[in-house]
Amino acid sequence: MAALPSAPVDAPHADHRPITMIGPDFPFGYDDYVRHPAGLGTVPDAAHGTEVAIVGAGLSGIVAAYELARMGLKPVVYEADRVGGRLRTERFDGHPDAFAEMGAMRFPPSSTTLFHYIEQAGLTTTPFPNPLTPAAGSTVVDLKGVSHYATTLEELPAVFGDVARAWAAALEEGAAFGEMQAAIRARDVPRIKALWDPMVAALDDETFYGFLAKSPSFSRFSFREIFGQVGFGTGGWDTDFPNSMLEILRVVYTGADDEHRSIAEGSQALPERLWEQAGGGATRPAAVAMAADGDGVLITDAAGDARRYAAVIFTPQSWLMLTRMRVDEALFAPDAWTAMERTHYMEASKIFVLVDRPFWKDVDEATGRHAMSMTLTDRMPRGTYLIDLGDDRPGVVCLSYTWTDDSMKWLSLSVQERVDVAVDALRSIYPDVDLHERIIAPPVSVSWEHEPWFMGAFKANLPGHYRYQRRLFCHFMEGGPIFLAGDDVSWTAGWAEGAVQTALNAVWGVQRRLGGSTHPDNPGPGDRFAELAPVALPED
Repeated sequence: MAALPSAPVDAPHADHRPITMIGPDFPFGYDDYVRHPAGLGTVPDAAHGTEVAIVGAGLSGIVAAYELARMGLKPVVYEADRVGGRLRTERFDGHPDAFAEMGAMRFPPSSTTLFHYIEQAGLTTTPFPNPLTPAAGSTVVDLKGVSHYATTLEELPAVFGDVARAWAAALEEGAAFGEMQAAIRARDVPRIKALWDPMVAALDDETFYGFLAKSPSFSRFSFREIFGQVGFGTGGWDTDFPNSMLEILRVVYTGADDEHRSIAEGSQALPERLWEQAGGGATRPAAVAMAADGDGVLITDAAGDARRYAAVIFTPQSWLMLTRMRVDEALFAPDAWTAMERTHYMEASKIFVLVDRPFWKDVDEATGRHAMSMTLTDRMPRGTYLIDLGDDRPGVVCLSYTWTDDSMKWLSLSVQERVDVAVDALRSIYPDVDLHERIIAPPVSVSWEHEPWFMGAFKANLPGHYRYQRRLFCHFMEGGPIFLAGDDVSWTAGWAEGAVQTALNAVWGVQRRLGGSTHPDNPGPGDRFAELAPVALPED
């Protein structure tokens, strides 16, 4: 739904501060940290030029490489595929200026640390066409065979507004939404922790669906059904219903589902440009083995080359250390291995086609409606997004964007079969639109659970997983020689901001391991850990 209880991130406020993704678990101001004129600190002159291994060239790995290079260290990046990770921009054959975002495609301005690096890379952003936003133009909500056309929430049947208000009431009654947003906006750490720490204990075992079902506002099943299929902000969230409610609160408290923007040059341009600015050079092949070697780590790559490092940052999804790599058990404590094994990943699929032009902007003179709209439906596509590259250019249609069970429905189909199923479903909503005749390039598709170096889109904690998440996030404080980073060890997995924040944690850990320190005027995440540490729940 477009009408959220949170204010837009750029709206005026009493203290003139925006909502940011300074999360309630570890409310450290990473954005202030990276923008401080004193920088992130230094390492001793004797350590300059020291090689630091970074496994994975996704956003987290490249941000770490960028900052380590600025300290005078030499990042050595191991990558199985390409620079970018799940910032994967796929060009259409024969149309190099048109692209599909196979992974991350929309970024909330509350990701203020991420936007610092977008600025450093010299990239531009534009509004993303989420449902019921001006960028979408119009939206069709199609449920149980009935379609509703609207440009704003108010134009939909009254029940949709009722559901949006029920969600706002549930958050306020069950999660002190307004108080928490005010504390995050003010960066009032004591207040954030006073609100959040008891909530962790109360809601760690609660599912998203359970939270809704217990709210008086959602006593009607029909409300829960509509909310699951249409969602809030970006589309249906029923695929998240089994996940921990804490995961959902981290998103809505911090405005992560609001006011999204896309990177005009393509999301993959961000890690690519940062890598160039870090000194670039060739990456090494995939790391296939890691072993303890004295007080360091011996990494063997796919070409058989073995090199020893005093410090290593590991950024891919942790499941790879259980399956595709040979990893010495001595590198992690048993509790950390258990946490990695228990990590739960979400499946996700996308299907894109390139069409001759943004025909969906054509207006029917009789009805005054667009030929096609951003679409939310309970049919197979679930979410269809229309990407306008300009009136005189081809248009990009994300035919389907799905998660978990909905994603698994596509897994056994070929790319063309996926397109055919999606187009047939959309024809039921738009009988006058023949997408097949407009397609001008081979379609592209991805199922992240089928990608061998990912095996899923991102981490999503199940109830009872908070303790596991805490172990992985806090691992950077253990002194190395290996440091975990990447969005799946962050508190906001699936958001690029989480990848950036954990990269900065790991950079701080490497800096300390090599004898360096932060500037006293700009303490790092580890310097303030005792004050900000995520609450520890009892285990015995």
